[in-house]
Amino acid sequence: MPSPEVPAASQVERKNPDALVEVDHVVFGYEGSPRTILDDVSMDFGRGKVTAILGGSGSGKTTLLRLIGGVHPLRSGTIRFDGELVDRTDAAGLFAIRRRLGMLFQFGALFTDLSVFENVAFPLREHTDFTESMIRDIVLMKLNAVGLRGAAPLRIAEISGGMARRVALARAMALDPELLLYDEPFTGLDPISLAVAANLIRTLNDTTGATSILVSHDVEECFRICDYAYLMSSKGKVLARGRPEQLVESQDPMVRQFIRGEPDGPVPFHYPAPPLAEDLGVRA
Repeated sequence: MPSPEVPAASQVERKNPDALVEVDHVVFGYEGSPRTILDDVSMDFGRGKVTAILGGSGSGKTTLLRLIGGVHPLRSGTIRFDGELVDRTDAAGLFAIRRRLGMLFQFGALFTDLSVFENVAFPLREHTDFTESMIRDIVLMKLNAVGLRGAAPLRIAEISGGMARRVALARAMALDPELLLYDEPFTGLDPISLAVAANLIRTLNDTTGATSILVSHDVEECFRICDYAYLMSSKGKVLARGRPEQLVESQDPMVRQFIRGEPDGPVPFHYPAPPLAEDLGVRA
């Protein structure tokens, strides 16, 4: 009797059809390293929602964004974008997925040899056949949205770090992607620019129906604009999840310590290491 046919990974029934991105029991660590960065992580990112991923440094937040973009192979588990498996070995499929997302990198990743205008125009020239007139109009509208239309002709070396972050945000929005990945979008911004950037992320979702995944340490600003949030532990696990008001009311000591920014609590300051005296060779 023939064995039943096993469905291909891309044909397996989805657990949450309402999610644009599904992360299902993902385990990841860099090749050659014994450390597990993400340990059995499962998350859903709803269409048209702003979802925050919070956690301390080294908890795997940025790594998770890279995995969604197919940058690294998984040890186990699956990631799906709009039902399609994110498969690093499928170059054509991966390219098609990347065409539908925009990324704001943690340190901007701007082209320093290009002007502000040319940085924002770059993805439009790479991925569309728009006329130069149309590209010009789109770039100026995106720069106007982040308050930098007047800086269009400047070179990257002529603008501040906070302004560079806003240029990177304009570039991420250039193609009006379905999914926007924000890696620490508030870093280096003054209070006014931070509030503008946060409002822009929220407005972009509400007006275009885009979906945003937001990695940040800024709990207050994230909670002000996000619909849902995940909190990662230092061991690469999902510590808590829920709406902002649910996490604020959590009685879990680790959640409370992070949300309130308390220096003392169950979350240690030091990375695991032998006693200092032992490392220094000092005998008791």
